[in-house]
Amino acid sequence: MDIALTLVTLLAIVVAVSAIAGRFSMSAPLVLIVVGIVGSYVPFVPDFELTPEIVLVGLLPPLLYAAAIRTSLVDFRANKRPIMLLSVGLVLFTTAGVGLLVWWILDVPFAVALALGAVVAPPDAVAATAIARRVGLPRRVVTILEGESLVNDATAIVTLRASIAAIAGTVGVWQVGVGFLISAFGGIAIGLIVAFVVGRIRRLIEDEVTDVAVSLLTPWIAYIPAEELHVKDFYGIDAQPSGVLAVVVAGIILGHKSPIIQSGASRLFERTNWSTISYVLENAVFLLIGLQIRDIVNNLDQSDLSATRITAACVAVLLAVIVLRMVWVFPATYLPRLIPRIAAAQPRPDPRTIFMVAWTGMRGVLTLAAVFLLPPETPEREVLVLIAFVVTVGTLMIQGLSIPTLVRVLKVPGPDRHEDHLQEATVYQAVTDAGMAYLDKNVEGTVSDAVMHRLRERATDRTNAVWERLGGLETPSAQYSRLRAHMLRQERAELLRIRDLGSVDQSILQQVMNALDVEESILDRLSEGETTAERETDLRAPEDVAGSCEHLRAACDFPNPVTPTGCEECLRDGTDWVHLRLCMTCGHVGCCDSSVGKHAAGHFEQTGHPVMRSFEPGEAWRWCFVDEATG
Repeated sequence: MDIALTLVTLLAIVVAVSAIAGRFSMSAPLVLIVVGIVGSYVPFVPDFELTPEIVLVGLLPPLLYAAAIRTSLVDFRANKRPIMLLSVGLVLFTTAGVGLLVWWILDVPFAVALALGAVVAPPDAVAATAIARRVGLPRRVVTILEGESLVNDATAIVTLRASIAAIAGTVGVWQVGVGFLISAFGGIAIGLIVAFVVGRIRRLIEDEVTDVAVSLLTPWIAYIPAEELHVKDFYGIDAQPSGVLAVVVAGIILGHKSPIIQSGASRLFERTNWSTISYVLENAVFLLIGLQIRDIVNNLDQSDLSATRITAACVAVLLAVIVLRMVWVFPATYLPRLIPRIAAAQPRPDPRTIFMVAWTGMRGVLTLAAVFLLPPETPEREVLVLIAFVVTVGTLMIQGLSIPTLVRVLKVPGPDRHEDHLQEATVYQAVTDAGMAYLDKNVEGTVSDAVMHRLRERATDRTNAVWERLGGLETPSAQYSRLRAHMLRQERAELLRIRDLGSVDQSILQQVMNALDVEESILDRLSEGETTAERETDLRAPEDVAGSCEHLRAACDFPNPVTPTGCEECLRDGTDWVHLRLCMTCGHVGCCDSSVGKHAAGHFEQTGHPVMRSFEPGEAWRWCFVDEATG
């Protein structure tokens, strides 16, 4: 009962503190760490020992898997070079740099110093991406940070284990290299096998609850076999595949294949379950980190080092992990672009964006958990544990709190809400056209006109709702969602009144309630895109308009497109267009000068409306006909 009460209390604190932090727009991880630090010195608070087994087996697999199934395999492939440079190159670079620094300051064996370097090298997935999304950093930056955080844990753990083996004097440089390759490729292989087997099994499952239960087991199905499989290679090192990589690979592939191996309802259930699990585990971890501080400080009595030397080491390593990331990120970004093939395919990114990638390097749970993997006989182990804690809390405080301010000061360009809606509407239009083509080819004439009208209306309403968001004001679809939500509340109230009368069978009432809940969830998801986009850009400074064109400065509102499916004149005359342009005054959609009709320029000549915008997904530029300026 004491254990159950403790767990319930811990969970209640996590939920309450996270909710309060969100209510006041504060960083939940930072607040939870502070609460944990204070709690560690309260007499009646029991000791919570954050052991490596709890983190590496109990917490890390589900957290990594939950992040992996949300990661786009397409985006990961597209950004594999920066991801690998950060998750492998930067981790090894930081390990070496911190190792040399600790070896010089603390005068410990070099293998011990390298072990600490591996401990503090990997940034935390939870803190980095949560803050990056909240402040509205470009989505490519968020993708790179997510990809880095998925792979760098594996690099750090493999490097740490090799360093621990070196502490015992059992391996050499070549053995470490071979062991690293076995860990990497072995983990990838096991992840591929697990993804294949689990994917085939889930194709055969028709029950959503069973399917989600298999999903909840998958992280450990991948992690445990990888960690238990030892490979004795010919160099004499006892290596093992990386369980972390196995989980990440399995999660990314299964997430990519989910539209094929799962039903829509199953995907919704899975997303909801993993979101809840991630929320609880992520926030609980930061509270547990703070609760470790009392024991960490008390254990310093075992060290012979002076307080000044310990403090110097903590500050030096904290600064080192921040500076080393800066030193690595800028050359790793710009030097590859000296190669003509890469420079042609990928233009030079904005230095402000690269600075934010370099600055977003907060450490988290893995750093504090991994340091406890050091053997008890490790020289100055208690000091190394304190350094890991200082780096974790220090980076969260210094970098985590300063990112929103830096985004504003540097005016870092973030996601364009209008561009998001344009891309979303274009995709919706394409899939709607495919559905309409099916109706015309296979259904026309086999059902009544009323049914055909209802099918067409349902498909076009969804697409039109997204086109309407480009206007900026409350759209008819938004009005419908808001008013329908009010109606549903009244309908649910009447349903509850009927339930309380006891005159209708409860199973019938539950069916009606389920139908109302499904419709309400659809309304919530329709509005989710708008609220997410606004939330992601609320902290981003507005971009400056290029030049001094008064027309570009005035053309800020995004009008509703009159003919969102194409050029108005081309649709009327049956001609083709190359690219589309949108008049920022009246919403006329015309074709570009590369098209035969050149209707965008013709529209300006007829109306005098000065500014047009590209109406192509991925293009956010505007052009003033009067001043011949781009903004």
